[in-house]
Amino acid sequence: MDEFDLIRRFFTRPPGLQTRLGVGDDCALLVSRPHRCLAVTVDTLVGGVHFLPEIDPVSLGHRALAVTLSDLAAMGAEPAWALLALTLPEADAAWLEGFAQGFFALAERYLVDLVGGDTSFGPLSVTVQGLGWVPEAGALLRSAARVGDWICVSGPLGDAGLGLKMCKGELAWSDEGAVARFLRPMPQVELGLALRGLAHACIDVSDGLAQDLGHILAASGVGATLVWDDLPLSAAVRRYIDETGDWRLPLCAGDDYELCFTVPPERALDLERDLQERKLAWHRVGTIEPQPGLRLRKGNQVLDFPPLGYRHFR
Repeated sequence: MDEFDLIRRFFTRPPGLQTRLGVGDDCALLVSRPHRCLAVTVDTLVGGVHFLPEIDPVSLGHRALAVTLSDLAAMGAEPAWALLALTLPEADAAWLEGFAQGFFALAERYLVDLVGGDTSFGPLSVTVQGLGWVPEAGALLRSAARVGDWICVSGPLGDAGLGLKMCKGELAWSDEGAVARFLRPMPQVELGLALRGLAHACIDVSDGLAQDLGHILAASGVGATLVWDDLPLSAAVRRYIDETGDWRLPLCAGDDYELCFTVPPERALDLERDLQERKLAWHRVGTIEPQPGLRLRKGNQVLDFPPLGYRHFR
């Protein structure tokens, strides 16, 4: 296969309702909508940095799209299109079949059209650009948190970081749920759409709750206190903490791809009712405060907690 055979065989599909012209020309032609903003994001996954070299291709295809859809979810955007750039050490048909399977299974769930991209020879890396729609005044921004807001998260914290440790053989035991959370994270697209008009600020937890919440605090010019006892933790994460004493894992480990958002207390009842109808989870974990910085209430202590998490080049 050359690059054109590869594209035709694995990544060319009929255009969907939001696409006039997809893969195969110099540009894609996309159907526009009135009174909407186009939300655009891009993520690159590099072998040995963002995923383990031995990851199965189905999981990598899923993961590559999931992290981009998670960014759109954090803005309250409805996903519509994706572009894919693949750098491959070889054109392995079986590997490409698995990658495409994982990618398109998630794309079909959220009605995302793959409309273009690029292929190249080299060390394995995957770049996905995502595009979606959000009402002109309806985007969820990092800069919109207000003093008194509740800080909430959509689901358990630390499982993906624990799953990574298990995949690397750093623990003597394993947990299928934690490994799955690392290999195939699920973007919280439905929740992002439900938070429009209810939440103030939002971000996806890709680099650890402390660091990502820190971005909200910096952009909004506020501070916060998290409550340790209110953090949603799985049985596997609790076991890990009990055995190692590493209670920082659920605050600092990345790759959970849950949403962290702030909501005014007066809208909490509306939020509860709306999310319950949609069968979506949420957990209050802290409060936005006027005093700058991030703090953690753990037992009878209030600890200053720097925004630790994963950072490239550190």
